[in-house]
Amino acid sequence: MTNNLDALLTALYVKIDDEIGGTRWLGRPPQLTDSELVTLAVAQALLGFTSESRWLRFVDSRLGAMFPYVPKQPGWNKRLRAALPLVKKAIRLLAVDTDFWFDNHWIIDSTPVECGRSRPTVKRSDMAGWAGYGYCASHSRFFWGLRLFLVCTPTGMPILWALANPKLDEREVLSAMLDREPHLATDRPSLLVIADKGFASKEFEADLAFRGAELLRPSFKREKKRKGESLLKSVRQLIESVNDTLKGQLDLEQHGGRTFEGVAVRVAQRILAMAAAIWHNHKTGQPVIRSLIAYDH
Repeated sequence: MTNNLDALLTALYVKIDDEIGGTRWLGRPPQLTDSELVTLAVAQALLGFTSESRWLRFVDSRLGAMFPYVPKQPGWNKRLRAALPLVKKAIRLLAVDTDFWFDNHWIIDSTPVECGRSRPTVKRSDMAGWAGYGYCASHSRFFWGLRLFLVCTPTGMPILWALANPKLDEREVLSAMLDREPHLATDRPSLLVIADKGFASKEFEADLAFRGAELLRPSFKREKKRKGESLLKSVRQLIESVNDTLKGQLDLEQHGGRTFEGVAVRVAQRILAMAAAIWHNHKTGQPVIRSLIAYDH
């Protein structure tokens, strides 16, 4: 079966249009439908366009046959920011439509989403009060912005995700995420949650146990070796590779958002692009499930 960007966009458009397309509009729909908007947002992320003006020029010159109408940059930006609930729904729609949704192994990690560097930017930004200063131990650097918390399967398919101030405790954020949809954990018997040392605490493990899940994490030097710890080395590489897909191939930290809605939808756009690639690779029987190579050109 053909496995390229055109095939993915066609399949994605049909899936979204059949399931949730046009549900937001009671009166006259816009010239660019919701299904087309989401499909174009995925294409933008996969092709690596961080500049919206360059992206819209590319669509006009290269994708005009597939998308006969695309608004100008202000209209595109407005539609994209308003489409956050739709993008979230599309992520879940694709995840549920794969075998990975029923996986009882979850990988949990957080990664920085930088939103500004200069002090004047921090003072004037509309993100003030939501974003904050944090420290990234993996790269030994401080940053100003948010943290992306991602719960996914070993293949990288997103289950849950959230953006939070980096000063918040990681365990509290994850517990809040699970509280919003408690059935996701309780519906999976023998759920194994794989995390790093940042999620270590007796209270957090007890909370997971109450939900019917078990925590697998590295042990501290003062602790005895934990059950299953020998498997963590290869799993840790999976966690890092998912973050690398989002940052190295989908330009997560070059989102360009300047407001709450702008950052959130651009992060969601990249998560959706990764989910779409995994979904299409799964449906077409590709050997490497999270590969984006067929769709980045």
